[in-house]
Amino acid sequence: MSDNVATIGGVTVRLPVPATAQRRGRLSLTPYGLVAPALTLMLIMLLGPLAGVIALSFTDYQLGAPSLSWIGLANYHEMFGDRVFWTSLRNTLVYVGIVVPGAVTTGLAIALLIQSGTSLRSLYRTIYFLPVMATLIAMAVVWEFMLHPQFGLVNGVLREIGIAGPSWLQDRSTALYALCAIGIWQAAGFNMVLFLAGLVSIPKQLYEAAEIDGAASAWARFRLVTWPLLRPVTTFVVVISGIRSFQVFDTVHVLTKGGPSKSTEVLIHSMYTEGFEFFRSGYGAALTVVFLTFILLLTLIKSRLADRGVQYA
Repeated sequence: MSDNVATIGGVTVRLPVPATAQRRGRLSLTPYGLVAPALTLMLIMLLGPLAGVIALSFTDYQLGAPSLSWIGLANYHEMFGDRVFWTSLRNTLVYVGIVVPGAVTTGLAIALLIQSGTSLRSLYRTIYFLPVMATLIAMAVVWEFMLHPQFGLVNGVLREIGIAGPSWLQDRSTALYALCAIGIWQAAGFNMVLFLAGLVSIPKQLYEAAEIDGAASAWARFRLVTWPLLRPVTTFVVVISGIRSFQVFDTVHVLTKGGPSKSTEVLIHSMYTEGFEFFRSGYGAALTVVFLTFILLLTLIKSRLADRGVQYA
């Protein structure tokens, strides 16, 4: 017999539940009700598609096929034995290794120059942030004209100083590095905004104290005050820049389509080619799983290493 039921004179009577118990029951369900919308959205938008991609990677499904078969790890065996996969992975790592330090350093340098100025800061911020606001595909077309071997602006300037410019996007030895330069140009403005936010939050009294203690040069003040207090921001910028660099696709697809001779083939472009040009959705899903795993591991490693050296004010 439950606690709120009693027998009086042979008659069973249901006693009222105390108000405190009712309130306690409602309070215990309140957190679940508050979390339910976000959890439902996460299941629909993130975890559900991710589970679908993982399941699809173990099949031979082709886009538009009426049926599919479970083939286990066959897609992964084929991928690890594919020369194009290793080429795209190497090109992606080279791209990330060049773009991340280049974009972080350039963004920090621009932020320091703007912060040290006394006028037209808003104008400079807008100018340097334009590449972030512009449509990357449209800007890629502009870069294609600028890097044209015959009438491009870059080779035109080089000819004026007596240097014969190469075919930037058609030469295997320069195509990937040209894409890296475009990536640095596109990401520097976003990093600049993040570094400016960090610079504004540094108290000016610290610079005055450092100058009194003997840090007379700008480099000494940067090394002793600015850089230590910017480490949390720098950690965030490096991680975000790394993730964005691994996701490079637009410039590759518009300018080179992975060529010449796969010299600019990257992981996401390989996924697109396998899934939407060759219609091998199962194999493309396997590439996606490896890509996401690699991104996750790299982010965790970089975050762990960066956190060891972070100093908070």
